[in-house]
Amino acid sequence: MSINGRYGEEAAVLTYAGLLSIQHRGQEGAGIAVISGKTIVCHKNRGLVSEVFSGNVLDGLESRAAVGQCQYSTAAARDNTGENIQPFFTEYLTGRIATVHSGNITNAKDLREELMTYGIAFMGMSDSEVISKLIAYHCTKEKNVLSGIKVASELLKGAFSLIILSTENDKLIAVRDSSGFKPLCIGKNGQGVAVTSESCALDTCGFDFMRDVKPGEVVVIENGEITYEEVVLTPKIKNTGICIFEYVYFARPDSFIDNQSIFEARMNMGKILAKESPVEADIICGIPDSGIEPAMGYSEESKLPLAQGLIRNRYIGRSFIYPTQVQRENAVKLKFNVLKSNIESKRIVLVDDSIVRGTSTKIIVGMMKNAGAKEVHIRISSPPAKYVCNYGIDMRSEKDLIASRMSISEMCREIGADSLAYLSIEGLKETCRKCSLPLCTHCFEKQ
Repeated sequence: MSINGRYGEEAAVLTYAGLLSIQHRGQEGAGIAVISGKTIVCHKNRGLVSEVFSGNVLDGLESRAAVGQCQYSTAAARDNTGENIQPFFTEYLTGRIATVHSGNITNAKDLREELMTYGIAFMGMSDSEVISKLIAYHCTKEKNVLSGIKVASELLKGAFSLIILSTENDKLIAVRDSSGFKPLCIGKNGQGVAVTSESCALDTCGFDFMRDVKPGEVVVIENGEITYEEVVLTPKIKNTGICIFEYVYFARPDSFIDNQSIFEARMNMGKILAKESPVEADIICGIPDSGIEPAMGYSEESKLPLAQGLIRNRYIGRSFIYPTQVQRENAVKLKFNVLKSNIESKRIVLVDDSIVRGTSTKIIVGMMKNAGAKEVHIRISSPPAKYVCNYGIDMRSEKDLIASRMSISEMCREIGADSLAYLSIEGLKETCRKCSLPLCTHCFEKQ
């Protein structure tokens, strides 16, 4: 989330509110950087946004321009989380920048090694730090921040949505990769411009949605106005587009991404799933949070009543984005409790967005059966996640994906369900038909 405009000194406060709105995108750490005179001041640490910015921390971040991020580190950076929290502050000969990044750079190792031959040092293992150092290096060579960002961005391979805060005229510069893997959108109000991953953060902070940043586009914001916008990056990867897991899982249901309502897409996932995989049952239950809307759609199409079967502890975050298996298992047990009075002696259709490792689903099925459920039928509102994708859902190995190791019948036995069915790839694509970009489905089908 980034803000540039005429806000007195409150850009960091607005950025903080925006980060709270997109906390679901990362829970390992958070940070905000602001322009302060001719330099950049940054505060970041491990923890949730509210923990990192507790007390009077924001009082020391007064500025009219700010950039921030809540951290979900990719596999390459998880062993060294503290040094990899964003934003990354980088000084160079003629200026200073702070960079935030969503995505995964597949050639980061090569770029890092090349930059080290120039005497550039690194503190952590994050590809985001590589991006910041690469941009600073080329800003020095080009003697201009915009030109440096263009050159550096063209060298990046993989998925990236970037926001760079520069001391050169207090600019904010937003860049989206040429495939548009990761979302990025722009909002505006009477006092300035904001850039963020999801439109829900714009709503929270009082900005009107303007548009999504186009794939390959660079947008420059100065003094609360867009002063430059152009598609400058050339496509590098064929048959790709926005990561479809944004619609299945990552994004908040009240967001719009590339013209597609997340809520509408997930409702449609449930409706099509009910048509493709009906089952005799008494009630439909959704697994909070991203299984709720598909469960609503399944209930509407099947005419079976929707009931609450699980109570979620709102103080426990998303188990998928925890970095270790032990943390994920503990999070599932702490996060959910069964509403026994609703599910006892009933045949249940339990709807969820996906099965990645299988950990959460197995635990939840066991909890429901222990609470007296007669039958538990699992319905998944996406296809089986079988393949590692370097651009969207971040996994170390296909061995971590249960669907790559087992058939559907084997998975059904493994998780202890009475039946298991997935939404088809064709059905999933149909649910996102309003999306203005192609859909990347590499995690579901070999391409």
